[in-house]
Amino acid sequence: MDFSTQIKQQRQQLGLTQADVASQLFVTRQTISNWEQGKSYPDLNMLVRLSEVY
Repeated sequence: MDFSTQIKQQRQQLGLTQADVASQLFVTRQTISNWEQGKSYPDLNMLVRLSEVY
């Protein structure tokens, strides 16, 4: 399972929307969408913040 699938599944298991996660990380919903589609990846600092949310 790749990174994009894992973060999408984890978000859904927690009952969060992309907008919920985006607001917690101070990024746009489109950024979360791009990560979940594998179009882009978060940088190292954002990975740490993402792990705190998930």
